Order: sequence, then structure tokens, then C-alpha cells
Amino acid sequence: MNFDLGLSGCRVLVTAGTQGVGHAVVSLFRQLGARVLATARRPPEHLPDECFVAADLTTPEGCASVAKAVAGRLGGVDVIVHVLGGSSSPAGGFAVLGDAEWHQELQRNLFPAVRLDRALLPGMIAQGAGVIIHVTSIQDRLPLPESTTAYAAAKAALSTYSKSLSKEVTPKGVRVVRVSPGWIETDASVALAQRLAEKAGTDYEGGKQIIMDSLGGIPLGRPSKPAEIANLIAFLASPLAATITGTEYVIDGGTVPVA
Repeated sequence: MNFDLGLSGCRVLVTAGTQGVGHAVVSLFRQLGARVLATARRPPEHLPDECFVAADLTTPEGCASVAKAVAGRLGGVDVIVHVLGGSSSPAGGFAVLGDAEWHQELQRNLFPAVRLDRALLPGMIAQGAGVIIHVTSIQDRLPLPESTTAYAAAKAALSTYSKSLSKEVTPKGVRVVRVSPGWIETDASVALAQRLAEKAGTDYEGGKQIIMDSLGGIPLGRPSKPAEIANLIAFLASPLAATITGTEYVIDGGTVPVA
């Protein structure tokens, strides 16, 4: 059975919209008839020019250029999906994380959402409607001390900011929701599993198992697919989820233990 999510004609901004989850979100919203503007540092091959704006969202200037593009190309926005995130900090625990590494994780995982929301929310409030979806991470509860302390802390900050924002703007007609994925089988994670497999003398499935073991196991037995994350995001952005706001939806195959 196919459900009409009521997103046809909806104006949507998706950050990091050219790879992984962002690409899946952009593809799904376009299939559903939405008017989508995707942003990333480099232009993709699979999107027409009018659906993409190149920008470095880790800078104030990049965020400002995207906000300007939203106004010029879409005439405003109904849904913002903040997918941008990731970590490039070195392994080695707290001792290898200097100020530069901490600033880098915050500039990638927190500030783009803060800046774009600040620029675009007034328009949403003026129209009395809108949806903001922040993609967080289960690592705000299950950080990996060896390699993701700064990333996990930045995602936790994003989650707290998102919750506070929902309390402020929901009475004004704007819903704010968090989607918290676990391990997702993106091109980058496939490459990681392959590297781990080669190092351990096993195959790709063995490399996946190494990652799952490092997370304490995934009861479902596999990572999520980008399209599965996109499906949840599309539902939450739709009128079918009209009373959902201020909360976080974990999609991790059961990784986070539930008491």
C-alpha cells in the first residue's frame, strides 16, 4: 500500500545532500514531488543545477550563501533536513584532541544547523508552518572514547539545541524533530569495513562484524541503509506526523540498550 505523504510541492532544503543519507533524502523527496535544494561542497552528477548550491557550511559565509539561495530559488522553505555531520578527528582518545580538533567537530556537527536555522526560521514563523529535522547520532549516548569523543559531544550539543529550539518555536507553528541513526551502510562505512577486513584477514562481512562488535552489537544483525533513514525523515516531515515535535527517533537496529 502506498501512502500519500502530502509532500508534493513542499520546499525542502537538505544539507550534505549528495552522498549517503543526504543523497537518499534528496532522492526520496524529489520522488514525492517536493521542490528540493541540496547543498554540499562539490556539485554532484545526479542533480540538475537548479536543485543544488555549492557551499562550505562549516563557515558563516557558506551558510549565508545557502540561505540566500533558498530565498532566491525556492522563495522560502517548508522543511529543513540537517544531515551534515561526521568526524575526522584522529584516534587516540582525549589526549590527541586539541582545540583545533574540537573546533572542527563543532563547526561541522553543530554550527551549520544553528546558523541556517537562525537565518531561515523567521520565514517559517512568518508563514506559521515548517518542519526542522536535525540528524543527530546514537553516539551522543554511546561514544567511542578511542575515536569519537569530540564528534559525540558535538552531536549531543546538537540534540540539546534541537530540544530547546522545539520548545521555543513549536507554539509558533514550526515542528522540530531529531533523527538519531546508528551505524549506516554508506560508501564511507563500506570502505571502513573493507579496510578492517583486510587488516584482520577476513572478508567484508567479517569487517562489518568487527564494527558491530565495537558498538556492542546490533540485534538486527546489520547496519541501516541510507534509504531506511530517508523513509523515516520523510514521514516525520509530512503532515501525517503533524503532532510530532520536540522528540528524538532512534533508528539503529536495536544498538542502544533499552531498560
